[in-house]
Amino acid sequence: MTLTKKMPRLTIQQAYPEFSFRWRTANWLSRLIRMPAECVHLESHSPWMATFLPDNLFLQGKNVKLRERRRPEVSLCRECFAKVFEKEVSLYAGRVVAFEPDPESVTQFFFVAAPDFDAAGVEPALSQAVGARLARDVEESKPCQDCERRATWLWFPRGRVPNLDAAELIREVAGEHFCATHGAQAVCRSLTSLEQVNLFYVNAPYGEGGAYLWI
Repeated sequence: MTLTKKMPRLTIQQAYPEFSFRWRTANWLSRLIRMPAECVHLESHSPWMATFLPDNLFLQGKNVKLRERRRPEVSLCRECFAKVFEKEVSLYAGRVVAFEPDPESVTQFFFVAAPDFDAAGVEPALSQAVGARLARDVEESKPCQDCERRATWLWFPRGRVPNLDAAELIREVAGEHFCATHGAQAVCRSLTSLEQVNLFYVNAPYGEGGAYLWI
């Protein structure tokens, strides 16, 4: 029997070479107790913070790794998050339905691929509504409203879909169609425009298509 050697997790420096992190959150002890490293800008007690877990997905209470060599979770200020999130998400080639969160109550903003909706605990009505929009957009193949490239993102501002219980609205209301580049920018603008927030869980998209949801 051949044993497969487990690949080590990427280090913070390997995963995020463009950022500097607070030493006390990035040393061996912090790694031992699984404390996320914090970018240096959080030293000044920023009112805006997001914990980025790019390669993680939570299904039925279990943390599922999406890549063999997962990047470590990091806590980032507004500016650092914008840089890494927009770059990461704009490279995703799949289809996305994304919803602008409520700034007064959002604590998590995360991606779930369509095949994982049930396992991730997505409500059946929401799952069916998002699935219908994903299928419809494949058929319609609309252009991006900012650059005329093929749109792969359907973005719902809160003015059109105020919450994720509005399944009928999600099925019928007109959203905004973007390519991956402008879709990533729309989401990033929405999140970073929040005056004060602590996002405990933001991940990167995976698979062939799904939704960015919030709680």
